[in-house]
Parts: sequence; structure tokens; C-alpha cells
Amino acid sequence: MRAPGFWGDQDEAAAVSAEYRRARRRLEEYEELERRFADLESTEELLREELGAGAVDDELLEELTTGADELEEDLRRGEEARFFSGKYDEGGAIVTIHSGAGGTESQDWAQMLLRMYLRWFEQRGFTVELNDSQEGDEAGIKSATLTVEGDNAYGLLQSEKGVHRLVRLSPFDSANRRHTSFVSVEVSPLVSEDVDVEIDEDDLRVDTYRSSGAGGQHVNKTSSAVRITHLPTNIVVQCQNERSQLQNRAVAMRMLKSRLIELEERKRAEELAAERGQVMEVDFGSQIRSYVLHPYQMVKDLRTGHEVGNAQGVLDGDLDGFVRAYLVWRAGGHETRR
Repeated sequence: MRAPGFWGDQDEAAAVSAEYRRARRRLEEYEELERRFADLESTEELLREELGAGAVDDELLEELTTGADELEEDLRRGEEARFFSGKYDEGGAIVTIHSGAGGTESQDWAQMLLRMYLRWFEQRGFTVELNDSQEGDEAGIKSATLTVEGDNAYGLLQSEKGVHRLVRLSPFDSANRRHTSFVSVEVSPLVSEDVDVEIDEDDLRVDTYRSSGAGGQHVNKTSSAVRITHLPTNIVVQCQNERSQLQNRAVAMRMLKSRLIELEERKRAEELAAERGQVMEVDFGSQIRSYVLHPYQMVKDLRTGHEVGNAQGVLDGDLDGFVRAYLVWRAGGHETRR
């Protein structure tokens, strides 16, 4: 950054500056962890001295216990960084939630998943923008698309790609019978607008329609929402939350770029796996996690075997355990559990 002419190429300079900020932030976080560890060591020494004298300060003991637990949790999060080696892992992500067959049941389940992710994003300190949301016929949502930005957002969210299954007593069934619902989650890397992805305009079908929901005075009055279909891959993206059709189209095109890049990354991973003689599990369309609310409570990841009995805690955003288990599983290359 101190080199002569560094700012001559604004795009390159911006990329290097962003990398510097990330590296600097990591260094500062590491130094903070070291400082906290040293403080805990000092506290432990004081407690040992008090114990030797036959008395223990309960407040000091509580301080040590709480501090050690918090430090351990922050260390776990810091360790996640070693799992991110992909080109886009450290950046943001575009997340799309689709309700499956089953009407109101699956649409309500889609909204429950959306709530779960929003709470987890808040806990992580991620910034989130809702690009598009289609309300359900009676309850819930048919689909929702979010832009998520934060450290390692894409790397972390790869754990969520696939089909999520819910088993519960239906609140929409007058006979109170047990129902099974399915929702699929897609995750693509969030790429900058200047990323070069070859897209032929002749391969696009662009439809406009009236927006629905919150969004200002133009909602439901003009056809500002945009839906773009990439005909060769049948990828569909849409955006309705910006104020103008031009803005919605720009966001939708960025989403399309991200989806196309994710498709190429998946193909490349499958080819590498085939060369190594491995069978690559298809992320989208494969059931990855089961959420059971009746007759017992349990959430289990079908790839890693990680399970939690507190299903409500998971639905309230406690996803870190599942994400870490997935990162370890993926790095270790273990076979899928059935």
C-alpha cells in the first residue's frame, strides 16, 4: 500500500485495502484474545493464593468461570477461519428460501426458517437486506431472497444449502395430525458489480410485475418488480424491494451473477471429487437436516450426525453447533451419514 502509484488503479487499490482491513481486524482480535487469556491467568493465580490461605472470593471465581466460557466460545469462532479457503468464502452471500409442496404447511415452515436465520444473522452481527419476498396463500411465505454481508458469511452459510424437513403437529389441521413439510435453501456468493460474468442478453427473459408489501409509494402502483430467467440454466431471480424498476433490475442481475458463479463452483467441486474417486452429494435438492417437534424434540444434521434436543433453541437462531460440525465434516471429507 505504500508503493508509489498504488492508487493509480482504483479497483485494485480498493481490493487490497479491503484485504488489509480484514487482516488488521483479525490481528486485533487475536491480540484481544491474548490479553483476555493473560487476565484469566492472573485471576487464576489470585484464586490459588486465596485457596492456599483457606478462603475463596466467590465473585472472583465467578469472574474466572464466566470469562473462561466466553473466551472458549470466541476461540471457537476464531477457529472457523481456518476452514475458509474458497475464493468467495470470506465474503457475503445471497440466500433464497423456497417452500416445498404442501401449501400452507410448507409456507409456514419457510417463514419459520426465515425467522431462524434472521436471528442467527443478528447474533453474528451480519447485515441483512430483504430483496424479495412472496407471501403465502394463507400464512407464511412462498419464497424469500436475502443479501447477507459479514465476515465469512458465504463460507458459513454453505452449511445451510439443501432441503430442511420439519415434523410437527399441524396448527392448520383441525384434527391436529402430524405433518411433514419441506423447504429448500439456496446459497450463492455475493459478488461485486464489477465481477466479469459472461451473460448473453439473448439468454435472458425479463418480466416485470407489481410489487407487493412494504416499499414506498410506488408499491402496487407501477410494475417496478423485476424477474429475470436465465434460459440456458433455468435460473430465476427476482427483486421487488427497490424503489424503481431500474434498481430492481440491477440487483436482480447481481443476484444472477452470483447464482451462475455458484453453479460453476459446484461443477468444479464435483469434477475434482470425481477425479479423486469420491461421490459428491448434490447440495440443492438433498435433505440435509431434520427438525422434529413431535412426538419428541430433536434437530439432526443428516450429513454430520450432529444433533440437539432443544429444537426451539435452534429455531431461535442457535445454529453455531451445526455450522461448526459441517465445516469440520467438510474439511475431513467424511462420508455422509444416513
